[in-house]
Amino acid sequence: MYLTQFEINPARRGARLLLSSPHRMHGAVLAAFTPEERQPTETGRILWRVDRTEHRCLLYIVSPHRPDLAHLVEQAGWPSKVTWRTGDYRRLLDRLVAGQQWAFRLTANPVYNPRNGASRRRGPRYGHVTQTQQQEWLLKQAEKYGFEVSKADESPDLVVRDRQVRRFKRDDRQVVTISTATFDGRLTVTDPDALRSALTRGIGPAKGYGCGLLTLAR
Repeated sequence: MYLTQFEINPARRGARLLLSSPHRMHGAVLAAFTPEERQPTETGRILWRVDRTEHRCLLYIVSPHRPDLAHLVEQAGWPSKVTWRTGDYRRLLDRLVAGQQWAFRLTANPVYNPRNGASRRRGPRYGHVTQTQQQEWLLKQAEKYGFEVSKADESPDLVVRDRQVRRFKRDDRQVVTISTATFDGRLTVTDPDALRSALTRGIGPAKGYGCGLLTLAR
């Protein structure tokens, strides 16, 4: 597995087009791999996320194969400079043990599936849209993904930000709507294997649209 960081140049028209549409960005990310490399493997799948601050715009990619982002440099980077770096993700994955604490970031698509009447079958997905709903969603997801959100003064050490409803075209006819939120906080590892799976396979739906990539930092 590999972790890649690519710096986007938002002043370029190509970059603005990509940033305006998760569908376009998804296509640009997949173009960094051959058709065979785009398929999920036993070790994981392709995940991506865009982090924006006042001064930088960074694209993160986790993938089973090393990407080639030359096309993104031409379209949305600085062609005369090296604007991406890729590292061996196994170095982090192999270090995970129960009890460790890490800072984390996750952009996700928090959803719920209400059961349909007497049949108790799952109905269509609906997005959680309030901050409280989104925070509770992550706290419930944490256990099965091998971690718990640490506490600060008896409250979850967690910030929910960049909450938005995104609408974009997947093709000329279909409009996709997803509710997204970014979670910053601190976690404690409870099940290293489950957490490795979360880091390499993602959390929640809409993974093709920049959701689900969990990253850790000291």
